[in-house]
Amino acid sequence: MRSAVDQQIRGLIKEKGRVTFAEFMQVCLYSPSGGFYSARDNRISSHFGTSPASHPAFGALLARQLEQMWRRLGDPPVFHLVEVGSGDGQLARSIVNACQSMEPGFARALRYYAADYQPASFQSPGVWDDSAEDAIPLPCQDATWKVQRVKTEGIRAFRNVVGCILCNELVDNFPVHRFAIQAGRVKEIFVALEGESLIEVLDEPSTPRIEERLSGLGLSLAEGYRGEVCLATEDWTAQLSVALDRGFVLTIDYGELATDLYSPKNAEGTLVCYNQHVASDDPYQHIGQQDITCLVDFTSLMGLGELHGLSTVGYTRQGRFLKNLGFLDFLDSLETQGLSAARTELNRISLTALVDPEEYGGFKVLAQARGVGLGSVLLGFEGPEE
Repeated sequence: MRSAVDQQIRGLIKEKGRVTFAEFMQVCLYSPSGGFYSARDNRISSHFGTSPASHPAFGALLARQLEQMWRRLGDPPVFHLVEVGSGDGQLARSIVNACQSMEPGFARALRYYAADYQPASFQSPGVWDDSAEDAIPLPCQDATWKVQRVKTEGIRAFRNVVGCILCNELVDNFPVHRFAIQAGRVKEIFVALEGESLIEVLDEPSTPRIEERLSGLGLSLAEGYRGEVCLATEDWTAQLSVALDRGFVLTIDYGELATDLYSPKNAEGTLVCYNQHVASDDPYQHIGQQDITCLVDFTSLMGLGELHGLSTVGYTRQGRFLKNLGFLDFLDSLETQGLSAARTELNRISLTALVDPEEYGGFKVLAQARGVGLGSVLLGFEGPEE
């Protein structure tokens, strides 16, 4: 029996004749009828791992970067931290807990807004104020903090943010258009029906923006090359520009600069699906039950940011970023925590995954800023590349 999401996609194709892959991906991931990220009973941790889930040191190290951002803004009495795509709140908990042992002024200034649309996490709408009536209680060492939950799609609910907009593993799930080079021209890959089977068909692009994006990146792609273009980042960057009054945008995700992303090593594209920790390249199975994701084009994120007044102030690998923030201190401290040999080793494995280039350490970190003086380099981006 087909799922409600599968039936919805088939109905849409029958109505329109075919759909773009971006439309297909949008329904698979976000349909209220049971998309992967909308399902109430869907636990992301049962499908793939994340840095916040690997070890709370990830959030603690991010807190050090956020404290420096607060200082770069002139120690404002209120520092808004808006985490978009906050999921189950693991990152929020680790960041807020870390603040207990940091500069008291920063801890007092911090206002954490966990923004998501997932019904499982947010049962009632949040509001943009400090009352925190719809909040996640976070038990800490000395007090009970509250992180205000905001039920919203994207970041449209926010204005006048002074602080940081944090996006960890968010952009890789924006719907993408897929393309192929045929007879030297850009053709779009559409999803259609042949009998009862979902198939792919090539035709003229649904929008000139696909070819414009590729042309703007100065790419020369070989015959038969297949790839993805995320046009959703255009609207996303515009939303960021409207929401952020003064401060930073910190984006952490797997991806590359365009020259690497669209290189011959990715000639079949970068799309991958995850279902219960099993990866595949077939988006037409387990519809609504598996994640669909692609590498992020960081060159386009930077360029779009510049167009909307967001200056690039840092770009590096997650491994280097966390080491600059004091990762090795956390690693060394394992020997002094009085843990058993087995628990010490488990913690060491979880920690090193954060900086291992074959694990999360190969993720990229992009910092953008608006209304911030030049000042010093952000801590996570100090020093030469390794």
